[in-house]
Amino acid sequence: MINRMVVVGSGLMGRGIAYVGAVGGYDVTVVDIHEHALENAKKEIERMFEKGVALGKLSSDHASNALRNLSFQPNLSEAAREADLIIEAVPEEITIKKRVFETMEEHAPAHCYFATNTSTMSPTEIASFAKRPDKTIAMHFFNPVHKMPLVEIVRGLETSDETAKTIKEVAEKMGKETVVINEFPGFVTSRISALVGNEAFYMLQEGLGTPEEIDKAIKLGLNYPMGPFELVDLVGLDTRLNNLNYLHAKLGEKYRPAPLLEQYVKAGRLGRKTGKGVYDYTIEEEWVKK
Repeated sequence: MINRMVVVGSGLMGRGIAYVGAVGGYDVTVVDIHEHALENAKKEIERMFEKGVALGKLSSDHASNALRNLSFQPNLSEAAREADLIIEAVPEEITIKKRVFETMEEHAPAHCYFATNTSTMSPTEIASFAKRPDKTIAMHFFNPVHKMPLVEIVRGLETSDETAKTIKEVAEKMGKETVVINEFPGFVTSRISALVGNEAFYMLQEGLGTPEEIDKAIKLGLNYPMGPFELVDLVGLDTRLNNLNYLHAKLGEKYRPAPLLEQYVKAGRLGRKTGKGVYDYTIEEEWVKK
């Protein structure tokens, strides 16, 4: 039975996973080596609860109880010791994930399940960094976690049926719909999203239209809730480029990143998190301040 959950990484995805985990009734510990990141995550999660209550999605009692179930810890070694499930939500860099999983394996109890919140990478390879491949799986959450209904659950080569069933139940208790699929690079959603987003950058560099016009065409013509440039600014241009580089290496030429995307990343235009991506959000912030 899963009672104690540890989320490694307190960025956008980590704090979102921690929030839905706490709402689902789990005792959740958020781990990040950076104290200031933990402080920011705590404030943001508290704001999410306040907004949930204000919108009538949570009762005050439910929010208060869930907040009491949340804790924040800079030391993964300590947090892992009593965990029933650890969800890794660190950047999509294999060397970082390797260090995290090695620490998880060293300190987590034998019954603990391991999950990676990767959007493209191999749960089989990630499982090889520990010694429990049967208890390791991918839980691909979507941004923003508290609003997006799906968790893509991806089985590695040696993931057991029992693990897949347990993790599906965990995701459902978090209020999520699920699909359970077998590993292949990019899974379902990332392969499609990466192609659409990359093609939009090729269109932009060819001068086909402005970002606003391309986004509008995709939203109204294909009934997408967000345009590809709005979406990439939300998830991060660096994250999208990392995903495309991985898919290009694994699946071939159709995933080669558009040169313009690479140029934006080199310029530090990473999206909303830096204030500027395809769109400029500093103008929006200055207007709000006025």
